Amino acid sequence: MPLSRSLSMTSLSGVLPAWEEDELPVEDLLLFEVAWEVTNKVGGIYTVIQTKARITTDEWGENYYMMGPYFEHNFKTQVEGCEPPNPAIRKAMDSLIHNGCQVHFGRWLIEGSPYVILFDIGSAAWNLDRWKGDLWDTCNIGLPYHDREANDSLILGSLIAWFFKEVSCFLCTIDHLGDKPNIIGHFHEWQAGPGLILARSRKIPMATVFTTHATLLGRYLCAGNVDFYNNLDKFDIDKEAGERQIYHRYCLERAAVHCSHVFTTVSQITAVEANHMLHRKPDVVTPNGLNVKKFSAMHEFQNLHSTNKVRIQEFVRGHFYGHLDFNLDKTLFFFIAGRYEFSNKGADIFLESLSRLNYLLRVHRNDMTVVVFFIMPAKTNNFNVESLKGQAVRKQLWDTAHTVKEKFGKKLYGALLKGQIPDMNSILDRDDFTIMKRAIYATQRHSLPPVTTHNMLEDSTDPILSNVRRIGLFNSRNDRVKIIFHPEFLSSTSPLLPMDYEDFVRGCNLGVFPSYYEPWGYTPGECTVMGIPSVTTNLSGFGCFMEEHISDPAAYGIYIVDRRFRAPEESCNQLTQFMFSFCQQSRRQRIIQRNRTERLSDLLDWRYLGRFYIHARHLALSRAFPDKFKMDPMAPLRTEGFRYPRPYSVPPSPSASLHSTPHHSDVEDEDDEPYDEDEEAERDRLNIKPPFVLGAVPEGKKKQPGESGN
Repeated sequence: MPLSRSLSMTSLSGVLPAWEEDELPVEDLLLFEVAWEVTNKVGGIYTVIQTKARITTDEWGENYYMMGPYFEHNFKTQVEGCEPPNPAIRKAMDSLIHNGCQVHFGRWLIEGSPYVILFDIGSAAWNLDRWKGDLWDTCNIGLPYHDREANDSLILGSLIAWFFKEVSCFLCTIDHLGDKPNIIGHFHEWQAGPGLILARSRKIPMATVFTTHATLLGRYLCAGNVDFYNNLDKFDIDKEAGERQIYHRYCLERAAVHCSHVFTTVSQITAVEANHMLHRKPDVVTPNGLNVKKFSAMHEFQNLHSTNKVRIQEFVRGHFYGHLDFNLDKTLFFFIAGRYEFSNKGADIFLESLSRLNYLLRVHRNDMTVVVFFIMPAKTNNFNVESLKGQAVRKQLWDTAHTVKEKFGKKLYGALLKGQIPDMNSILDRDDFTIMKRAIYATQRHSLPPVTTHNMLEDSTDPILSNVRRIGLFNSRNDRVKIIFHPEFLSSTSPLLPMDYEDFVRGCNLGVFPSYYEPWGYTPGECTVMGIPSVTTNLSGFGCFMEEHISDPAAYGIYIVDRRFRAPEESCNQLTQFMFSFCQQSRRQRIIQRNRTERLSDLLDWRYLGRFYIHARHLALSRAFPDKFKMDPMAPLRTEGFRYPRPYSVPPSPSASLHSTPHHSDVEDEDDEPYDEDEEAERDRLNIKPPFVLGAVPEGKKKQPGESGN
């Protein structure tokens, strides 16, 4: 059961601007949300629809349905099969099943338990050639036979369009009073696009919303290390898509964008991209949220940080056995995690910055050590022997220490009972010293601690390892920055680092995500709601969102690297300075900063961000059924936000302090300004700036070329 978040002074309850949109008559509407990721965890969109399900179900109740492809294993493990309560749904399913296409219905066992309608693509594959012909006749888009993903998306789209037609026909037959329920279809990404295209071409009476979480061509171009954002208006889109053999996919995406009543995207930076790549300006920006309840810990997040940090320290003790010449109490844990897209995720600039950080820490003779984790799945065949041996040696030392401690304790206890102060030389005999010496000799190591925890299949060409060799960070004794590459997602069942991702994040000090291409970025968002500071960029949706909502993001533990308007060298130096400043913070300053970071949780809660989806649906209904749903097309969007003030007390970063040199993290200055979290939070609440329209250009700031005004 998720933990509830306490309504304390740090909560934004009562501060969020009131939602002024007229409420939709949901009892007279049917909402269908279509995505390839429904019950199918293959990407970030899965997190979006899964976490959003609760608030959508609360709003729509029995009139909300998710639609996607059927996979037997996923259905058996995640879905509770049941009968559809709505006769229109039942009739449409029966019609498809009667024609040889299998459709499954049930409740998805996640928060909110939404209804799901899953279509068996394999059972309908015999229609593929006919449906390809329909697509060509409808919009002149042809699909090659070898692109299975595109073919599967067409089968799914054809089944969904067929389903909507059956539902619409059934609703028409029972429409005696002229108040039949209206249908809203919300489609995510190009894989769901064919369903929208076919539904619109067949003039099915329904309102449609299409959301792109990242343009298809944008991902491909950025993966090719091009200067993407400075050349948005210079790309020959058709030529670029054709050269990458994705022209048919691009056509499906672009057709879906232009067929939809309302087009949305997840961030301002992706809105700029979509305007150039897909030639339509998004109507609404719908930022991605999180279910903050899931991560809330009743203000115990500081305790959780300490507990999980101890677990990470235990792993580090084993990994660096024989070279553990640094103080773990003065060690910070940084990490980067996500898909292994070396340039898109910013691993290239991160590694270069770590090299410079290592130089700065050594030059300033800082006794702080930084251990950096790269959590990115790559091709491996198993754990490497040296990593497993390190954990075995650590466990052996622990067992030896406990054995000697037990023996020592019994003799000390017996002597004290006799009223004697024991002779320390007699408490431990020669055998005890022999055991301890053997344990010490076992920790001797003639090689450096490994950079990677697994045996890499492509060691010589792996981008991370190649760059580690270039910058020379091999975990030597002189290095103040140590690197651990864990090329596998974390799991509590791992024999090496037995921690779930959430626990690992809570135990770290800083998440670093200097992405070049990141339409939203859930990883820094997850850090924020767990009270862990993070580094992001102004090329990520999350970074742009935080810049709009927070006056001084760095004071709240959100460091935003400028990768849009600065050269790579300047961005790298800025990231280095962020990390170096973080290393200079005292322990007290880091605690204050974590409190502030956690205070931003409500900004990322679906209870706040869900309003953007509400606006998109209302806008779609007003365009599809203008006689029934009214909305002034010239009125400004009411998707308004607020702006967090600069913290009342001094910023935690030492860059603004009187210290000119780094000081120990555990040393507390006696003349530090007193800090009261509740008092500061209350002042923040009182100073929150008036609502502003998202996308508006602040007064005195010029709009950048190509920047969207959404």
